[in-house]
Amino acid sequence: MALFSEDFFASSLQLISTLFVVLIGFAVLILLVLFILDISQTKDAVRKNYPVLGRFRYLFSTLGEFFRQYFFAMDREELPFNRAEREWVGRAAKNESNTVAFGSTKNLTPTGTAIFVNCPFPTLDEDAVDMQPVKIGPYCRKPYKAASFFNISGMSYGALSTPAVKALSAGAKKAGCWMNTGEGGLSPYHLEGGCDLVMQIGTAKYGVRDENGNLCDKKLKEVASHEQVRMFELKMSQGAKPGKGGILPAIKVTAEISKIRGIPKGQASISPNRHPEINNVGEMLDMISHIREVTGKPTGFKAVIGAFGWLEELCEEIHTRGFEYAPDFITIDSGDGGTGAAPMALMDNVGLVIRESLPLVSDILHKYGLRKRIRIIASGKLVTPSEVAWALATGADFVTSARGFMFSLGCIQALKCNKNTCPTGITTHNKRLQKGLNPEDKAVKVANYCLNMVHEVQVISHSCGVSRARQMSRKHVRIVQSNGRTMPISDLYPRPTILPQYLEISKTLEAEIG
Repeated sequence: MALFSEDFFASSLQLISTLFVVLIGFAVLILLVLFILDISQTKDAVRKNYPVLGRFRYLFSTLGEFFRQYFFAMDREELPFNRAEREWVGRAAKNESNTVAFGSTKNLTPTGTAIFVNCPFPTLDEDAVDMQPVKIGPYCRKPYKAASFFNISGMSYGALSTPAVKALSAGAKKAGCWMNTGEGGLSPYHLEGGCDLVMQIGTAKYGVRDENGNLCDKKLKEVASHEQVRMFELKMSQGAKPGKGGILPAIKVTAEISKIRGIPKGQASISPNRHPEINNVGEMLDMISHIREVTGKPTGFKAVIGAFGWLEELCEEIHTRGFEYAPDFITIDSGDGGTGAAPMALMDNVGLVIRESLPLVSDILHKYGLRKRIRIIASGKLVTPSEVAWALATGADFVTSARGFMFSLGCIQALKCNKNTCPTGITTHNKRLQKGLNPEDKAVKVANYCLNMVHEVQVISHSCGVSRARQMSRKHVRIVQSNGRTMPISDLYPRPTILPQYLEISKTLEAEIG
């Protein structure tokens, strides 16, 4: 007996044919509706002139971002970070070998490329010296001895997800580095991991503000009462958007964010584009001194450098008041952007990049005899050992990175940070997407990235013949010129001599601070 009769096959074919016709009819109906919508609208010329077909342009533009990243871009081509850089961070975070074979894929001939000058008799491994803590804020009641030269830059809770902040805090503790809170205030998740923290105070003064948005001494003391909070950083500007305040949409101002930041729940919060009460270098020093006096902890400021005459005014004002009134550190941010979403006009065009601003600031402080008094922290796309080593050799005491640590968390550079659709759960408040980020697992990767960075920077410094990374100087790095030849940074940026009137003060600082 046949399993299926001829009538069954016939009825099945008829059903399939009917479904096919229905689907075709449905598709034709959709195309007709889209055709009418496109030809009748007046906002988009491409869709009006090429109904339905014009829509594929936007589809291909969206897909193009994906195909360029994974199929067409070469290892060293992408921006803001290329595949080679991201993969180095990925291997470091997984504690995998970062050795490569068959020669470098990095083009070493473009103008501006940094080449480290190896020594004929490099430092032996047994002669190498581990990092030595560097004191910040020698005239504070509670100075900070910072152990690691590589640390986590400012990223706010709210911009980052809960599991991301937890992972960074726990990872920083494992690695022995500090973590900057960003301008969004101090959250319980920053404290949870047990790491050293730098509390950043932005123009809206989140977390340390009163009801009118002014700096609140009571809240300052509350934050400073946490032993983990080691320093305070007054954010004057940032590389992503110099001269522009942040915007926190109302939908993101949850009850928790409202409590942490000290702002009304469910209302958009727009940060001023600068601190309204700071109009000159004197008033900036007043606020820094006030924060330091209230908290007893080192206090400095963060800025992206554009105009720089004010830095000389700052140094002169410090000498007028006494070097105890100097900021304990300056964080120099690069003008080519950061983790924060910002107008392209600012991100692309405003502010000097760290390659120029770091030696400039270091030299101005040296000229006024204040280099030992004010520590320099460099920030801005410094995510690989060569970049960190360059910064230390050029004039930085410390380097901080935000995006490097985001890569260690699993960031794939999807460029969705500002859309709440981050596929890796790092910059989204979507609970479903956050499930992919396990804080315990990622904390290990954060620590691995930091420790491997420190190790490989030390590998470079030992090759240059010094026992510690901070002993590198500008003579150890040469920069490729337009004629193909290299010049040492010490020739491109020669150290200015200390002004005669500040020579004795410089010697005093040298003796007191070391």
